[in-house]
Amino acid sequence: MHTPSSQDRLFASLMYFLSFLTAIIAPAIIWFLKRDSDYINYHGKEYTNFVISYFLYQAVAGFLMFIGIGFILTGVLTILMIVFTILAGIKAYQGEKYRIPLVIKFFS
Repeated sequence: MHTPSSQDRLFASLMYFLSFLTAIIAPAIIWFLKRDSDYINYHGKEYTNFVISYFLYQAVAGFLMFIGIGFILTGVLTILMIVFTILAGIKAYQGEKYRIPLVIKFFS
């Protein structure tokens, strides 16, 4: 297995950590500029799948607010998004191809 360079690991982890400042813009720019690296391309796809999946989950939770359970689901999803983003950033920096739980694979 090919070990990613320290620069690739740094940029892959930055995709996750910069998402706290700009949810889509910074990760998309990094992915676009560095997508020739298999490692960064993997994490770019994983992050994009993550964002789309959790957007859909939040939309369903928003709809379920009419019956009350959506408020709880929104809180749980927000906590999961924060935890999984931090965990994915750490794993990316360590050189692992981390698969974020509950993510639907739109891009493979």
